Amino acid sequence: MTGPGGDAVRREFDAVVLAGGRARRLGGASKPDVEVGGTALLDHALAAVAGASHVVVVGPPQVARPGIGTVLEDPPDGGPVAGLAAGLDALPADGPDLVVVLACDVPGAGRVLPTLLATADAPVVDGARMVGAGGRAQHLVAVYRRTSLREALDRLPAVHGAAMHRLVDGLRLVDVVDDEGATADADTWEDVQSLDAALSDRIDP
Repeated sequence: MTGPGGDAVRREFDAVVLAGGRARRLGGASKPDVEVGGTALLDHALAAVAGASHVVVVGPPQVARPGIGTVLEDPPDGGPVAGLAAGLDALPADGPDLVVVLACDVPGAGRVLPTLLATADAPVVDGARMVGAGGRAQHLVAVYRRTSLREALDRLPAVHGAAMHRLVDGLRLVDVVDDEGATADADTWEDVQSLDAALSDRIDP
């Protein structure tokens, strides 16, 4: 996968990593701390955005990592849009124009982030998102322009409980097709096992 302008160009960006939710399909386990390939899911996500100017994790205090700002939407359990709003508010207002929004349960996201950044940095677009298996848009593996994201949040009557597709409705987003399974997420224990096996295959000689 390659994006406009080439992936070799370093683009400045901030990042919001969403690490909340009840993980009901994982039996209520702390999803950010579930290990895949020997590394916690949240740490995979933080490694993916290691080049960010500023990073904010949105999640409960127990998932906090040293040196990384952690916030939680108020009231909690407000869903991804509420979490995203809290994360964006916690970033410096004068930060880079591009903001990576990443769910913590996509351990392969680092492989596609350079392409997303290059694509989102093209003229006359509000961002870029991955499109995974079956054509499903991955709004939480995406890069948005800060101003466009802020305006979209402000247009919503409320962020608590709002759906991501409502937030991005009307934004000019470029779809980047995932042709290598990089956006597979860890929603169930079966997913975790599959991802663990896939990452082990990548690591083993």
